[in-house]
Amino acid sequence: MGRVVGPAVGVLDVGSFSARLVVLEPGGSPLDPALTHQTRLRLDRSLNDEGQLCARGIGAISAAVAEGMAVAREHGVREVFPLATSSIRDAANAAEVVRRVARDTGVELRFLSGRREAELTYVGARRWYGAAAGPLLALDIGGGTVELSSGAGEQATFARSLPLGARSVTRDWFPAEPPVRGKQVRALREHVLAEVTDALSDATAELVEHRVVGCSKVLRQLARLAGDRPGKERELHLDDLRAWIPRLAAMPSSRRAKLPGISRQRAQQALGGAVVAEALLTVSGGTVAICPWSTRDGLLLTLLDRLTDGTTGKRQSRPAA
Repeated sequence: MGRVVGPAVGVLDVGSFSARLVVLEPGGSPLDPALTHQTRLRLDRSLNDEGQLCARGIGAISAAVAEGMAVAREHGVREVFPLATSSIRDAANAAEVVRRVARDTGVELRFLSGRREAELTYVGARRWYGAAAGPLLALDIGGGTVELSSGAGEQATFARSLPLGARSVTRDWFPAEPPVRGKQVRALREHVLAEVTDALSDATAELVEHRVVGCSKVLRQLARLAGDRPGKERELHLDDLRAWIPRLAAMPSSRRAKLPGISRQRAQQALGGAVVAEALLTVSGGTVAICPWSTRDGLLLTLLDRLTDGTTGKRQSRPAA
């Protein structure tokens, strides 16, 4: 890709498995970004027993941030949001990580609150489906948290974040390696069901008519595993997912990584993600349509709106973060 001409916005999304730069120009779409660049990370391997990111992991983050920002500058992109996801936000030494990366690169990583992540996930889903889709309930299973958001217009009217991400529940509820016992799976399922039911209690009645959409790699991979219907909109169905949970519980991570849709990096947390997804589908009606856009895309589109509003003189209605 050549130099980006004119104004543009970018997000450098620093997560557990990669630091990914995505740039949009006015009129652009996350489907066809003006520029992308990715640096691999494995921050899941850099956490010690106290939940701190080790020096090697922090060094890898600094190198990835420096590389991503350098690529942006080389292509003339000046406005880049350096987004640190829950893999850094939830580390016991998150403040130290931000200081070290700022010292090494001159870039201060930024966090979004869980609620803001949920709101931006909704923005991504709404832009993907459009106004004609009607009311939406967006579900996002990340590594550290689960985001729930809903609404009928451009912005979410309901947004919650719960500490039930696939990486978090795997660490807290399951042994380091399978097999995982049935009673351990049932205990996690009951916990997640209780948490999600409580979080949605104030909105349950109004969500009945909402279209349920899933906006995360976890849900996309589970839909592929549980049997996408060829030629139809990608969906994840509760009965299909339930059939896979005992099989995942019995498999070592090495075998999970060979299954359709399950990446090697996420094989260990595949069971945790499946149990969380099962609880979400149980509460929300049993079927979720898979949406390719999520928090990062919602943030990019919001930043682009702000850029466009600034060039046309329109008033910005809400901040990006």
